[in-house]
Amino acid sequence: MNISLRQLRAFLAVARQQHFRRAAESLHLSQPAVSRYIADLEAELGIRLFDRTTREVVPTDAGRYLESAIGRVLDELEGVLSHIHSESERKRGKVHVASVPTLSAGLMPTCIAECAALYPELTIQLHDQAQTLVLDSVRGGEVDFGVAIDPPLTGEFDIEPLLRDPFVLVCRPEHPLAQLERVPWRKLQGQPLILLDYSSGSRRLIDHALASRGIEANVVQQTGHTLTAFRMVEAGLGVSVSPALAPPPPTLVTRSLTPQESRNVVLIKRKQRSLSPLAALVWEQLTTLSKNIPSL
Repeated sequence: MNISLRQLRAFLAVARQQHFRRAAESLHLSQPAVSRYIADLEAELGIRLFDRTTREVVPTDAGRYLESAIGRVLDELEGVLSHIHSESERKRGKVHVASVPTLSAGLMPTCIAECAALYPELTIQLHDQAQTLVLDSVRGGEVDFGVAIDPPLTGEFDIEPLLRDPFVLVCRPEHPLAQLERVPWRKLQGQPLILLDYSSGSRRLIDHALASRGIEANVVQQTGHTLTAFRMVEAGLGVSVSPALAPPPPTLVTRSLTPQESRNVVLIKRKQRSLSPLAALVWEQLTTLSKNIPSL
């Protein structure tokens, strides 16, 4: 049967009011609309639900039975819908977000701070993980969603692009390359490089940028975190290629690499799985935040 909730609500109002106009007023509908709902309901059920006279509308035996039964059902349904609505409006609870280290340091602190100001009873639990672990955490449902770098298009995630984060050269101020405003990638030929290791989503992109230009990478150190790489650069062990969203300490300088090569920062969640209302708030906050980041 094709019976709508609106038809049942109209039926219940007419049965209780025993008057079409008063029923229409209680529902904030026009009287013709209520009459049409009742006519459609009777046609679908194949039975008359009301005896109509010029003065009153009286439920038939079938109408009285339906009134007593549907009243309880609609009351329960209204309670369920009210509960769901209150859940969607609730701003208290914890959201788990997995993020790669460079974004945990460069993007997530601002998001967490803004959410704390907007929703004081909302807690964001950040899982600072290597790219492979971020994907595993989202895949296994251990977190609500993840912030990742160019994940493989396997079809197991819903992906929303967030922003493009260019790679920059990081070196000591006295280094010869620091004297250039923009450094061509070819200038990295022969330079001792300190790069992120392959647990990072950025490393394969950096390797591709070097290899596509025929540059033989002289990688002297590989680290899991940019902070470690920056310390090695400070110690004079080499230069580094880093995402712009992971700025070095003030003892080092950054220079744009030309032509620009960027990594795609994306939000990921399990395929065809809805976010909780709280997680959706944080997802939306990250989307808004990314739009307000000055051009990198």
